Amino acid sequence: MTYNSYILRLFLRILVFVAALLAIAYFTTKEQNSYAISIGLLVIYLIYDMYNYVKRRFQVMDDFFLAVKYRDFSRWFPEDRGSKDIRFLYEGFNEINRTIKEINAQNQAQNLYLQKILEMVDIGIIAFNIDTGDVLWSNDSFGEILDIPSFKNTKFVETRRPNLFNTIFETYHREPSSTTINLKNESIKVLISDTIFTVKEEAFKLIVIQNIDDTLNKNESESWKKLLSVMTHEIMNSIAPISSLADTLQRNVEYYINHPQESIELSDLNSGIQTIKKRSEGLFQFAKTYRSLNKVTQLNLQRIKVKELLKNIELLMAPSIQAKGIAIKFEVPKSRLELNIDTHLIEQVLINLLLNAKDACLNQPNALIRVIATENQNRKIVIKVYDNGSGISDEIIENIFVPFFTSKSTGSGIGLSLCKQIMLLHKGKIIVKSVEGEGTVFSLVF
Repeated sequence: MTYNSYILRLFLRILVFVAALLAIAYFTTKEQNSYAISIGLLVIYLIYDMYNYVKRRFQVMDDFFLAVKYRDFSRWFPEDRGSKDIRFLYEGFNEINRTIKEINAQNQAQNLYLQKILEMVDIGIIAFNIDTGDVLWSNDSFGEILDIPSFKNTKFVETRRPNLFNTIFETYHREPSSTTINLKNESIKVLISDTIFTVKEEAFKLIVIQNIDDTLNKNESESWKKLLSVMTHEIMNSIAPISSLADTLQRNVEYYINHPQESIELSDLNSGIQTIKKRSEGLFQFAKTYRSLNKVTQLNLQRIKVKELLKNIELLMAPSIQAKGIAIKFEVPKSRLELNIDTHLIEQVLINLLLNAKDACLNQPNALIRVIATENQNRKIVIKVYDNGSGISDEIIENIFVPFFTSKSTGSGIGLSLCKQIMLLHKGKIIVKSVEGEGTVFSLVF
């Protein structure tokens, strides 16, 4: 609206200017020079007025563009001075300044927030100029991991620790790779990756480094705690009754030794020994299954169509599952899907999952198990085993992959642990989602 008003006023000035020129021409032809001179003075004033009218707006815009050039967004233009269109320009420029200042404030807050996050993480991060070695930014963890003080230029490391400099700053790690570096008092294993980026035609290198010794030790410690907890529970369950029964048998034998005139109840003694034998065999079987966890270390890979894989499983498992009154369906929407796997091991995984699904569906109305092979958005093949059985409670779902953990009275707790190990060997993963009372789905992601 204001812009149209400015154009209209400029158009009227031009119109008056043209009319004045025509009037001068008219009076000159009529030889009425006094009128022509008077109108000529008016033309000079119109030129001066039009010049100032246009100049004022360009001056305002020039001031604003100059402020933008030098990033001076603190400039405030008076919105109550000048003509209406000038005030409109001032209002627009002030609004732009306000918006830019708000954006800058948000960017500064986000930058500060990001810096605080990067300073808090235990992963070392550094960015430096490749040509000059000047450090653009670095967090405290970087120096702590490498046991070096804060520095402003990578030449500091080059002169004092040349081997470390070559490993960290000179060697390129396009993909994350683990390497061992020697510090003053120890050697540590780190995971390192880097990338190159440009800012204003200057090349910078960003390095990310993580001490995986600490992570591995922590994870290993947690795994051992879980494993020892379950193993202790299982072993104590076997040893406690053996010890109690052996103590009872020993007291009975001592009694008969001290009272030889009384007859020995051999049937009771035989029954107790048989019980000890059974419990000992159970403990032996427990140790045997634990040893089987370490057997799966190599893969015999072969290319196989997913449809063929599931067809074999269907022929093997469907009859026994259907005999329990449970419906089972196998679905492969895309018949072209193929996997490069150890067929026997993956079949064992699917058998374990189907047996668990069958147990979960026993005595459930309209029990159904579905096995579906699909391709996700990342073009990874996923085999899902659904069931509408009893589900898994939140209390135990986190422990189902822990070796020897089981919620079944007859289970060994080895099945799902073995499934997870097999999937890890295939560089895949196994994911579980479950709602107690509604069902469970296990996903094998390759």
